[in-house]
Amino acid sequence: MTDGAEVRLRPVLESDLAMIRRFLTEPFLIGLDWSGFGDAQQPARRFAKDGYLGEEDGRLIPEVRGQACGLMSYRQGLYSGRAKYWEIGIGLLPEWRGKGIGWRAQALLTEYLFSHSPAQRVQAGTHPENTAEQKSLVKAGFQLEGVIRACEFRAGAWRDGYLYSRLRDDPAPEVTPLPDQPF
Repeated sequence: MTDGAEVRLRPVLESDLAMIRRFLTEPFLIGLDWSGFGDAQQPARRFAKDGYLGEEDGRLIPEVRGQACGLMSYRQGLYSGRAKYWEIGIGLLPEWRGKGIGWRAQALLTEYLFSHSPAQRVQAGTHPENTAEQKSLVKAGFQLEGVIRACEFRAGAWRDGYLYSRLRDDPAPEVTPLPDQPF
């Protein structure tokens, strides 16, 4: 059991590929974000290409005491041709949910992206039904911007989403990473 304070982020390792494949092949493992079966060989191809550390998108692993808890994503977007931003996401394995890991991991990833890129904005979307993720984003320093109408096709219907963001100048939450925190 953890209170989440021992969260750290690390790059994807080859040993993580089995977990990543689970997200693509196990219905509803990642909750509402299940969008159907995915290519189970894609994780190995992407890992071979760049270790999931691309310039415009990537994945990191949140872990506690050396145990992988799930998968985080980041991808670059562009507003008005010049304003680059990052969009982040997280999927925790069921046994790691509700322990304070998600908000800490999202806060750490946001700080990492602000530290290593000139982006002014990091954003994240979630489902109106996912109140746990909404609370997590607020704890990580994000603010609700609004409803994005009919932005996702899921479970046979178009559904709304909530958009949250944190700007570079917004107050950062207090997150104490582990002493060897690389990010």
